[in-house]
Amino acid sequence: MVVVFDLLLAALSLAFSYLIRFDLRAKWSLIENEWLILSKSILFYFATKFIVFQLFGIHKGLVRYTSTEDLKRIFKATLVCSLLFLLAGFIRFFWLDHVFLFPMSILMMEFLVSFAFTVGSRFIVKLMYLETIRNEDETSGVLIYGAGVSGMITKRTIENDPRNSQSIIGFVDDNPKLKHTRIEGIKVYHTSELEKINEKESIRTLIIAIQKPNESQLKQVVDKALSFKWEVQKVPSPKSWINGEFSKKQLSKLKIEDLLGREVIRLEDRAVQEQINGKQILVTGAAGSIGSGLVRQLATYTPSLIVLFDQAESPLHELQLEIQDEFPQLIFQIVIGDICDVTRIKDVFTQYHPQLVFHAAAYKHVPMMELNAVEAIHNNVLGSKIIADKALESNVEKFVFISTDKAVNPTNVMGASKRAAEMYVQQLNALGKTRFVTTRFGNVLGSNGSVIPLFQKQINQGGPVTVTDERINRFFMTIQEACQLVLEASAMGKGGEIFVFDMGDSVKIVDLAKKMISLSGLEPGKDIEIKFTGLRPGEKLYEELLANEENTLPTHHPKILIARTRLANEEEMEKLQNLMDLIATQNNDLLVKALKEIVPEFKSNNSKYSKFDY
Repeated sequence: MVVVFDLLLAALSLAFSYLIRFDLRAKWSLIENEWLILSKSILFYFATKFIVFQLFGIHKGLVRYTSTEDLKRIFKATLVCSLLFLLAGFIRFFWLDHVFLFPMSILMMEFLVSFAFTVGSRFIVKLMYLETIRNEDETSGVLIYGAGVSGMITKRTIENDPRNSQSIIGFVDDNPKLKHTRIEGIKVYHTSELEKINEKESIRTLIIAIQKPNESQLKQVVDKALSFKWEVQKVPSPKSWINGEFSKKQLSKLKIEDLLGREVIRLEDRAVQEQINGKQILVTGAAGSIGSGLVRQLATYTPSLIVLFDQAESPLHELQLEIQDEFPQLIFQIVIGDICDVTRIKDVFTQYHPQLVFHAAAYKHVPMMELNAVEAIHNNVLGSKIIADKALESNVEKFVFISTDKAVNPTNVMGASKRAAEMYVQQLNALGKTRFVTTRFGNVLGSNGSVIPLFQKQINQGGPVTVTDERINRFFMTIQEACQLVLEASAMGKGGEIFVFDMGDSVKIVDLAKKMISLSGLEPGKDIEIKFTGLRPGEKLYEELLANEENTLPTHHPKILIARTRLANEEEMEKLQNLMDLIATQNNDLLVKALKEIVPEFKSNNSKYSKFDY
């Protein structure tokens, strides 16, 4: 049927071309004369059309699914036909009867008309098909944020879905030049018009179709959408698209992580590359959130070897499979062990001779470490000492210690243990060739055991969402940002510095909970209860990146500062050694009391250890 239909269209195209040539007023005698010439070549005309269209597979496509790829094939096939007609015309003129196959004007008009009729007929069939399968149920209004390529693909995906019950109201874009223009018949609004659109149209869903949006603009748009009680979805990464398109089923709800990130940190790639290229690198805590993120970023800078050291067997195995898949050329070694095992650490340094060490292994959960102070000090202080001492002894080029903002004016054992480790690492810098640098940052989005996975689990279970205190706030950063900061510190550090990250504004945890509930399509206080449970032992209301006594120095990167902290004196180093000797006693009180002597700014909050505060 399609073959016959296309041949009929070809005949109609040829006839229409002749009618245009004669201005629709040709005399019958003229028509008879033209037919005498045309009749000798009409079979060649149809045969050429049939064979060329078959060779280009024009008849094999499903007409109702005609796409731009089909349009390209039709154009090429029609052009080839016209070129063959031209060639055959020259052959007939010079070697047969001195008459061209078709007049030149007919050739040009036939090409244009044939292409237009063939393409137009297919899109008419496609439109008729889409109308017949359109869902007759009540449609819901959709806005697409982003009028670029991703936005247009989103529009087509929704429209081509046979079960679609959505009506695209318009695009929303930050570009003022696109305001009130139309793309494929759909109006483009500016983001400043959201309130007007909400009053005028019945919108249920906002789809984020910008792959790399401006973070601050995205937050404003989503905040308004949530205030209007719209559902917010996002288009998946192009990596998951199939043949340049994605399925409507791949649209997912926007996650809170998408709103808490900031503009990506720009690294001094040359400095980082020079620091890492061809080096043998040891990453402790490699299976953790920061450690694994760090390994992924290091892999892009062509090190000669990365040693992945951790005691968590299953997460390390998962990371191994992921690295093998994503970075097949990377040379790496999986090593299972405990940073507090001196013999194991010595063996690692002897066998692999690391030139750079990134020390990310640590116990980090505040309430749990408050209950297990011995293990916090054992792992975070003694473990760090063992790794740092061996790095110094082995003349490692640079040792990067990953600390936390909880080490500033600590109110818990975990933060104080990290501050003690900072002090020890700093004083090693003057004792050998190894340069010791430290990085501090706040809470990491999506890390193991962080508040966001907990809230999501509670929301999925129907609530309540538990927040310790209505006033509590925290700084947040993405794993990618944290790892970039560590890499930048490794490149710029001269030794002895503590690098801190300008993390912007802190976030109230209760606001975070409310926004996560809204992003799930539910209403805080109505569908999901928010329950306040009270501060946990050692927990702060407000976290800070720098102590009051500390000053900062700028670096070449506007987001990275250097904290000027006091250096530990000989007496404090003796106390630190005494602290590690006390680990064998397994006495929490004794160890915390000794820790407070080393870190005098450590004042316990909501904890039984406040009795040791001076």
